[in-house]
Amino acid sequence: MNQAVELDLAHLQPGFADPVHDAQACFRAVLETLARPGRICPLEAHLTLPAPPPGVGAAQSAVLLALADKDTPVWLSPALRDAAAGHYLRFHCGCPLTTDLAEAHFVLLGALVELPPLDALRLGEPAFPDRSATLLIEVAELNATGPLSLRGPGIEHSQALGVGGWSAAASAFVRENRARFPLGVDMLLCCDTRIAGLPRTTQIKEEG
Repeated sequence: MNQAVELDLAHLQPGFADPVHDAQACFRAVLETLARPGRICPLEAHLTLPAPPPGVGAAQSAVLLALADKDTPVWLSPALRDAAAGHYLRFHCGCPLTTDLAEAHFVLLGALVELPPLDALRLGEPAFPDRSATLLIEVAELNATGPLSLRGPGIEHSQALGVGGWSAAASAFVRENRARFPLGVDMLLCCDTRIAGLPRTTQIKEEG
């Protein structure tokens, strides 16, 4: 963990306007998104989103405001950890910011190209597979049509999805992650105020 950092309260941006209602609404939206992989959820339809700190997407920020707390270490890039984003999360969530990916409950990534090796992450334990990380990944685009075809629990037949910046490396990460089931990580793709879930049970094929 990082040592204590003096918070810059003078420039701190506000969190949820209605902390209890907004956190509950965001939590329900995240659960629904992970239960129905690939379906795009506009968070602004469920709650009022606060302006995020620099370097963090609006949906990423809202999910952390709803889910992160003193018992859930969060990993941020070094450039964000001791900047405005780090101050924001320490103050509003009270969460520790870790430098160790293996102990992070939430991992904030600015793009798919930042995906770390799967073995560097918290993958859960055989008796407690839920003790794993959730990756919050900002992407350039999320579309309900696209070259990705998703299958698995929560999908009746298949679910199309278009993701800006998707690559062969991202597909390989998802395949390896699914092969580790019941261990592995869950992924939330974030595009400004929208999210789409990719839990560890999801299979992805690239059509065409």
